[in-house]
Amino acid sequence: MELSSSSTLLYNNLKAADPFFLLAGPNVIESEDHVMRMAGHIKAIASRVGLPLVFKSSFDKANRTSSKSFRGPGMEQGLKTLEKVKLAHDMPIITDVHESSQCEAVGKVADIIQIPAFLCRQTDLLVAAAKTGKIVNIKKGQFCAPTVMVNSAEKVRLAGNENVMVCERGTMFGYHDLIVDPRNLEWMRKANCPVVADITHSLQQPAERQLEGGGVASGGFRELIPCIARTAVAVGVDGIFMEVHDDPLSAPVDGPTQWPLRNLEELLQELVAIAVRASIIYDEYLYYTDVEYIKQQPKL
Repeated sequence: MELSSSSTLLYNNLKAADPFFLLAGPNVIESEDHVMRMAGHIKAIASRVGLPLVFKSSFDKANRTSSKSFRGPGMEQGLKTLEKVKLAHDMPIITDVHESSQCEAVGKVADIIQIPAFLCRQTDLLVAAAKTGKIVNIKKGQFCAPTVMVNSAEKVRLAGNENVMVCERGTMFGYHDLIVDPRNLEWMRKANCPVVADITHSLQQPAERQLEGGGVASGGFRELIPCIARTAVAVGVDGIFMEVHDDPLSAPVDGPTQWPLRNLEELLQELVAIAVRASIIYDEYLYYTDVEYIKQQPKL
């Protein structure tokens, strides 16, 4: 397997993003028209704010709690739609895989292959994703310590792919709830790769809602997305992952934790301002720490 020059270039560009890069889009492909419109709107907003964007949407939500939940168009049709989005809007794509057999086909379209949190330790899936030569973004399992990401990232590298990222998406806190531990954003740096914060899934309440007619769906705290986002950029993550929808209340999947498109630009502007200011404060801290250290040294 050889890493494509385009994958390495994108990976390096994302690593160099200042103050951070953005992975964003609707949770799942609802229709070609919808995902195409969303891609255009999000690209325009990211461009105005000055953030590198990778557009996200899923072709199949295979890990839904209920068999009655909407899953998407499936891999074949979904990849055709994502390829159209990629060509029409001239931007990279990230989407997720659930089985090793999907990786080769997905790698022909996606620029970043995402490993779902529940599958973050699945060696065969990680290796198959790595062998596509595309960037691999691994979401930390809700049940995992942050140090587990060191091993998951290493599995990708040992398969011959250095272009790997890890993503924090919350930790189980009893039943039907997640919490975000900001320490993980620092501890995950031990994986020696870019760290991404998923600021939307982190606020899920898994399988919290009972549906009429049977089945369950996840709830969540959309109103807390800015809180988690501010924390992440202040800590200094490399990237932000977020799901965005033009009408979250009618979204077929994860509506309670998708951020409204109409509020996206305002939030991103705020996050950029926080990230820039936090970086300045940190640089000043390092400078004065060095000055004080020098002052304390004995004169020769």
